[in-house]
Amino acid sequence: MKPITLVLSTVLGVAVVAACGTVAFIYSGAYDIGADAPHSRPVYAALETLRQRSIRARASDITVPDLSDPQLVLKGAGQYAAMCTACHLTPGQKDSEIRPGLYPQPPNLTQARIDPAQAFWTIKHGIKMSAMPAWGGSHDDMTIWSMVAFLQKLPGLSPEAYKAMVAAAPPDDDMDMDHAK
Repeated sequence: MKPITLVLSTVLGVAVVAACGTVAFIYSGAYDIGADAPHSRPVYAALETLRQRSIRARASDITVPDLSDPQLVLKGAGQYAAMCTACHLTPGQKDSEIRPGLYPQPPNLTQARIDPAQAFWTIKHGIKMSAMPAWGGSHDDMTIWSMVAFLQKLPGLSPEAYKAMVAAAPPDDDMDMDHAK
């Protein structure tokens, strides 16, 4: 057997054994997929890197509109209050009923600055196998941009300022899902 043929045969054999081992591991059910059992460090690191790189790559071509319009920010405050607070919290809130059961833990958006294009992509498309839904199926792009505009103001808002913004938010017509009317 020629050296190159031996190397290729060995590589192919190792790949087949690795593939069979991976399939056997998946079908064995040995990996605990429960949300209350954290991933191993290597699995967590790999998934976190995959998530970050995937969002960054898909958001790189998004053109961010002007997010400074106060009415856009107010609309986003109402959307955030209606859809996001159970997972991402409000100013002054330490935890919620649902957060301890979520893995990975969603970011506390009252303390995190998120890139607008990446926030838009994440809100619109969601994240698989997490609690982050794809809001793009039920909300138009401008409504999603309103949420992104609000997220730019959220870090640093006092609980009182947050409550005032939510109280001043326009009615949430997007949430009227009763099609029987």
